[in-house]
Amino acid sequence: MTNVSKRSFGLTAPALLAALLVLAGCSLAPTYTTPQAAHPAAFKEAAPLTPQQAGTWKQAQPAEDIARGEWWKVFGDAQLNDYEAQALAANQNLKAAAARLKEARAIQQTVRAGMFPTLGTGFGPAREQLSPGSFGAQSSAGNPTQTVWTAQASASYEVDLFGRVASSVNAAKADTQQSEALFRSVQLALQADVAQNYFNLRELDAELEMFNHTVELRSQELDFVQHRFDAGDVSELDVAQAKSELASARSDAMTVTRQRAASEHSLAVLLGRAPAELTVAARPLTPVLVNIPAGLPSSLLERRPDITAAERAMAAENARIGIARAAFFPSLTLTGVGGFQSATLGDLFMWSSRTFLLGPLSGTALNLPIFDGGVRTGNLANARAKYEEDVANYRQQVLVAFQEVEDNLANLRVLGDQTQVQDDAVKASARAAQLARAQYEDGSVNYLSVLETERTLLQAQRSAVQLEGVRAVSTVNLIRALGGGWGDLPATAGRDGAALSMAQK
Repeated sequence: MTNVSKRSFGLTAPALLAALLVLAGCSLAPTYTTPQAAHPAAFKEAAPLTPQQAGTWKQAQPAEDIARGEWWKVFGDAQLNDYEAQALAANQNLKAAAARLKEARAIQQTVRAGMFPTLGTGFGPAREQLSPGSFGAQSSAGNPTQTVWTAQASASYEVDLFGRVASSVNAAKADTQQSEALFRSVQLALQADVAQNYFNLRELDAELEMFNHTVELRSQELDFVQHRFDAGDVSELDVAQAKSELASARSDAMTVTRQRAASEHSLAVLLGRAPAELTVAARPLTPVLVNIPAGLPSSLLERRPDITAAERAMAAENARIGIARAAFFPSLTLTGVGGFQSATLGDLFMWSSRTFLLGPLSGTALNLPIFDGGVRTGNLANARAKYEEDVANYRQQVLVAFQEVEDNLANLRVLGDQTQVQDDAVKASARAAQLARAQYEDGSVNYLSVLETERTLLQAQRSAVQLEGVRAVSTVNLIRALGGGWGDLPATAGRDGAALSMAQK
C-alpha cells in the first residue's frame, strides 16, 4: 500500500509540473483592437475629392514611422532652413523629451528582464554556532562556534503561467512607443514654432518698413505744410496736425520695433541660444503662396504623433488588464542554490563539500492567493477604468485633430480671398490719398481731408501686411495639424535630424 502511494505521488508531481509548464505564456489580456473613432470620408473645408481619391478611403492604422521629410523647405527660405536645423540640435525642450524617451526604453529593458532567469553567485565565510536543538547537531550543551566557508550559485525563474510577465513586457513596449510618439510631437511642435516665429518676425519687418516709409512721408508733408504756413497760405492748425501725424507714425514704428525685439528673443530661445547671441537682419515678409493638400482623413489619423501616442496609451492599459487578471491565478517560481560548503577554506572546493538547496516540489514554489480583502478585484477594476479613460481620450484627440485641420483649411481658403480684397483696398486708398494731396495743393480741400485719406491708406497697408503674416502662420499650422507632412515624401536625414539621435544615445 505504501509503495502504491509513493508511485502515485511520483507520477502526479511531474504530471502537475508538466501541465503547469504547458500553460506558460497564456495571456489573459483582452484581444486589442484600435477602437472606432470619428472618420469622415473627406474634410469639409478642403477642395472636393476626385472620384479616384474618394475611392482610396481606408481604415486608419497608426503609422508614426512614415517619413515626413523636411517640410519647412517648401517655403524656399534658406535662413528658415538653417534655424530649423539649429533648433533640432540645441533646443532644450526637445532634449528633455529625448531624455524621457530614453527613460521609457530603460524601463522596457528592465521589465523585459523578467522573461529570463536570474542567476547569482557568492563566496565568503560565516561565523556560526548551532543550538542544541538544531537539526543534525549534538544534543549535549555547549556546541562549539565554527567558521563556515561557502561558495555557491543561485538561480530563480518565474514561469509565466498566465501571461503576467508577457503582459508586463507588452505594456512597457507600448509605453515606449507612446514616448516615441510624444517625442515626435514635441519635435513637430518645435519645428512649427520656429517657422511661425520666423514668419512673425518677417511680418514685423514688413510693418516696420511700412512705418519707416510713413515717417519719411510725414516729414516731407510737415516741411511742405510749414512752407505754406510761412507763406501765409494755411493756418497754424495744419502745421499742428502735420506734427501730430509725424509723432504718431514714429510712435507706431517704435511699437513695432519693440515687438520685433521680443519676437527675436523668442526665436533665440527656440534655437537653444541666449537672446544676446542672436541678431536677425531685417527682411520684410514675402507672400507665402504654398498650397498644402489636406489628403484623406484616414491619413491624418496615421500621421499625427499625438494620436499615435493616445493609441499606444490604450494598448498599454489593455495589457495591464492582463496583468491584473493574472493576479487571480497561481504563480510558479523555480528556485535552486548549489555550491560548496566547508569548515576550512582548503577543503571548500572538494567534491565531498558540495551542497544544494531546492524549493518544494522539485524546485518549484506554487503560490495561489486566497484572500486579500479585494485588492486584486480593485486592481482589475482600476485597470479597466484606465483603459476606458484612454479610449475616450483617443477619440477626443481624433476629434481635436479634425477640428484643427478644418480650422486651418477654412483660414487659408478665406485668407486667399481676403488678401485679394485687401489688395484692392490698398490700391483704392492709395489713389484716394494721391487725389487728396493734389487737391490740397490746389487749395480745393483742407488738410484734414488729406490726413483722413492717408490714415485710411496706412491702416489698409498694415492690414494687408498682417494678413500675409496670418496666411504664412496658417500654412504652418495646417502642416502641423496634418502631422508634419503630406503625400508620399522621400525619407531624408532631416526626418528626425540631430533630435532623434539624442534619444538614441
